[in-house]
Amino acid sequence: MSVQAAIEKKLQDIFKPDRLDVINESHLHAGHAGGFDGAGETHFRVRIMSQSFAGKSRIERHRAVNETLKAELASGVHALAVEPAAPGEPVRW
Repeated sequence: MSVQAAIEKKLQDIFKPDRLDVINESHLHAGHAGGFDGAGETHFRVRIMSQSFAGKSRIERHRAVNETLKAELASGVHALAVEPAAPGEPVRW
């Protein structure tokens, strides 16, 4: 299973989102420190809308997502941009 598929499955299973977009942005980071060529699955953006975020602060939402993906963050995911929302909240996506 790809890293992206694993992230999508975990987030679906835990948060039961109304909307979920997991975007591999690794290619946008080519040329960064260490000679990174932009290949692979190391940089992701997660846009997630879930009722489970209702009444929670932005920090609580980020912590919940990071805790869910701690194995991926420990084993190769270098960057994770999280854009969490509850249904009915305005989003830029």
